[in-house]
This record gives sequence, structure tokens and C-alpha cells, in this order.
Amino acid sequence: MTKFIYTIEGLSVWVGRAFAWTILILTLSVTYEVFVRYVLNAPTVWAFDMMVQMYGALFLMAGPYALAQDAHVRGDVLYRLFSVKWQARLDFTLYILFFYPGMLALFWYGAEIASDSWRWEEVSWNSPARIQIYFFKTLIPVAGFLLMLQGLAELARCWVAMKTGVWMERLDDVHETEEMLMQPTHSDS
Repeated sequence: MTKFIYTIEGLSVWVGRAFAWTILILTLSVTYEVFVRYVLNAPTVWAFDMMVQMYGALFLMAGPYALAQDAHVRGDVLYRLFSVKWQARLDFTLYILFFYPGMLALFWYGAEIASDSWRWEEVSWNSPARIQIYFFKTLIPVAGFLLMLQGLAELARCWVAMKTGVWMERLDDVHETEEMLMQPTHSDS
């Protein structure tokens, strides 16, 4: 079960890291657009659409990564007071009742949207550049599929926690600065 969980989690982390590069593309394109617009007085017709697509791709593909890293916002006022076994039971139930229906809808209707977009060779109506957007819309069902896959790993993680009373460690990745600052050092002991 551990290998199954870590294989899916590894895929989610890899996809998240790959799409994190869109931040660099966004930064460079915004910088370029600001420079040509305000310094050269020659704005582009394509920059806005490209930035929207890059941000959308980042947002969609960061979902499985955030789920794999347990980075989604959780209202845990009462949750943190429960034992690990009860936390796992609650998570398992909520994944079945709410997460999976939502992700199935994202996948199913996203596939319809992407299919229609490819059929019509859809382009953006926001600018005269008429940038193709059917490639971007394909990411909607892909994100839904990856989220459902990561959801399987989360269900398995819950199952293990229900049996053992201990949450499995997650694959290590980057951490927030605050999290690192809150770690006790050797000099604190």
C-alpha cells in the first residue's frame, strides 16, 4: 500500500513542479508587456491571453500537488482535537461524499468542454490575436483525472491511518518559511 501511495504522490509532485515553471513564463511575459507598453508605447495583443492561460494552467495543475502535500486549506477547529483514527474516518467519508463527486464532475464536464473546444478549434475572444485555447481547455479533464488519482492515494492513506492510528509521512518537498522557522533548533533544547 505504501508503494501505491508514494507512486501516485510522486506523480502529483512531479506534475506540480513541472507546471511551477509557468510562474517564470508569467513573470517574464508580464515584465515584457510592462516594458513594451509603458517604455516603448507599443503594447502587445497576445500578452493578456497568454498570461491568463499560464495562470489557469498553473492553478489547475497545482491542485493534485497541493493535495499530495496536504496544503489545501482546512477548517480544523475541531478536527485537530480528534484522534488520528477519527480524523482518518472523517477524511475518508468526506472524500467519498464530496471530493469524488466534485472531481468526477470536473473530469466529465471538463472532457466535454475540451472536446467541444477542439472540435471548433476555439480561439480567445479577449484580444485581436485570436490565440488558440483548446490546448488549455484540455488541462481541465487532465487536472480532474490527476486529482481523482491523488484522491485514491489519500483514501489509501486514510485507510492506513484508520488501521494503525498514525498518519503516513508525505513525500518531502519545499516548505513554507514560517514552517521552517517554527522548527525547534538544537540550541532551543
